[in-house]
Amino acid sequence: MKQDFRTLNELLASARQQFGARTYLAAKQDGRYQPLSFEAFGAQVDAARAGLAQLGVKRGDRVAVISDNCVPWAVMAFATFGLGALYVPMYEAQLPGEWSFILGDCEASLVLAGTPAVAARLAPYLEDLPSVRQVVVLRPGSEALPAGQLAFEGLLERGRAAPVPVAEVAPEALATLTYTSGTTGKPKGVMLSHFNIASNVSAVMDAFGMDPQGERSLAFLPWAHVYGQVVELYAALAGGSQIYLAESPTTLLQNLGEAQPTVLFSVPRVWNKVYAGIHGKMLQEGGAKLALFRRALAVAQAREELAKQGKRSALLDLQGRVLDKLVFSKIRARLGGRLKYAVSGAASLSPEVARFFSHVGLTVCEGYGLTETSPVATNNRPGQIRLGSVGRALPGVSVRIEPVEGIPAGQGEVVVKGPNVMQGYYRRPEETAAVLLPDGSFRTGDLGRMDADGYVYITGRVKEQFKLENGKYVSPAPLEEALKVSPYIAQVFLEGANRPHVVALVVPNAEALLAWAKGNGLEGKSVPQLIGEPAVRGFYRAELDRLSTGFKGFERVVEFSLVPEEFTADNGLLTPSLKVKRAAVAQRYRGQLDALYAEPAAA
Repeated sequence: MKQDFRTLNELLASARQQFGARTYLAAKQDGRYQPLSFEAFGAQVDAARAGLAQLGVKRGDRVAVISDNCVPWAVMAFATFGLGALYVPMYEAQLPGEWSFILGDCEASLVLAGTPAVAARLAPYLEDLPSVRQVVVLRPGSEALPAGQLAFEGLLERGRAAPVPVAEVAPEALATLTYTSGTTGKPKGVMLSHFNIASNVSAVMDAFGMDPQGERSLAFLPWAHVYGQVVELYAALAGGSQIYLAESPTTLLQNLGEAQPTVLFSVPRVWNKVYAGIHGKMLQEGGAKLALFRRALAVAQAREELAKQGKRSALLDLQGRVLDKLVFSKIRARLGGRLKYAVSGAASLSPEVARFFSHVGLTVCEGYGLTETSPVATNNRPGQIRLGSVGRALPGVSVRIEPVEGIPAGQGEVVVKGPNVMQGYYRRPEETAAVLLPDGSFRTGDLGRMDADGYVYITGRVKEQFKLENGKYVSPAPLEEALKVSPYIAQVFLEGANRPHVVALVVPNAEALLAWAKGNGLEGKSVPQLIGEPAVRGFYRAELDRLSTGFKGFERVVEFSLVPEEFTADNGLLTPSLKVKRAAVAQRYRGQLDALYAEPAAA
């Protein structure tokens, strides 16, 4: 399908013309999914655009949104674009102090609050934000709003009475300021133009070599991140696809069954949880079910090995078909039953997890990118997958590997060039100059390598790698991801800079640990009590060793501490996009980490 749009306004206009009465978005209302067509969505955008204009929003203004995914979020995005203004998305889960910083930094003129509760949390900060003239509540419910706040429906009513045409917007005009989560410092506003995003949508569509017309996806990636916007909202507009909105992370499996998506976009954290959940359930079931599950995996593995040699076995093929019906089809049914393929991005997916889903009959295409690359830079395509890699560069995008001190030859920093590369960081010229090279390339800060066929492999972060006192460099991310494959491990944090060896903080998966305890004579104890039990420590020691076999000796965990509290955004240890704030974790647990070096090193 030819993509001829260069701005997001052109994208919407094209979708309305081509797909009019077809369903675009579907959200839960009164317990059922209610469809909204492309034309009806566009009509809401028209009304919202005029409503914003009546509130004084004009070209170049910043309209900020603090909301979880919802139909009004998408409507207001395109209403903003249609005035030549910039959309500034934030997470409801962020701390109010972070909202205040971003609103002040971008000088937002209007704030869209997801709920009255969000508006109430923001209210104490508005006195110090003179640029904010109005707060609009997207999902007000039945509550009466305080004076000075306007409901989304009220905005639409105003707009319907006084239509405003779509503004002429150049492709190079800014569409959004998307603030990076800031794992080490204050968030930075990434300036993305209409063409940055439009080109990425086109490239993603082209890379998959198919017209997704008639496809259906379940949206649960946060639209506060450009990844969710591009692969869900904008790609669906380009291809005439349907987007069903997930209600919440806790209803994901239920919503998968209701929406029955044909494609799914997600992140490794979700795939890891599904993987761990399936394995944990099988271990709890035990007996014949566990034996059948293991046999199904063994047959799938054997068939895969034969296929690599260009061979087949009639007996294994027959067993595979029977076991697929008995075991794997039930897993696929839990994921909606219609998935053709899925896409994983935002962090590295363990090859073990990807291989498992391949055996189950679900192709997971891993990709890579950053907010600064709008966001997708590379992707595996269906039928062209190399496990462990994040695929090849998208059409029109180039990737190269630049040498980094202390990193072996052939590996280095991943550098991306293409029309998807950002315009810079808002009001941060020095930080922009540090990452944007004279030829327009972007230094990602990620470590990686590239094979002879152009497949890219991400191996860590330049700033996260540390040097042991013996001079050897360690990138923590690959081992952290490998260890989280265990159904008993929720989170891991590695440290070792200028130390003799690597140590770790391990956060147990509480549900899995309690189930293990029940079967090992420790029933009735809480997680904080269990982590002090020698048997539990021995079990986790074995898990760490089992999952570290592919790593060099100096990269492996020598000593570790079990931590009962999960790292979350609420306790300040994760960013809103669920990345670990390494400095914050190290500071919080400094005493425990230092104590690990006082213990005798494990043999």
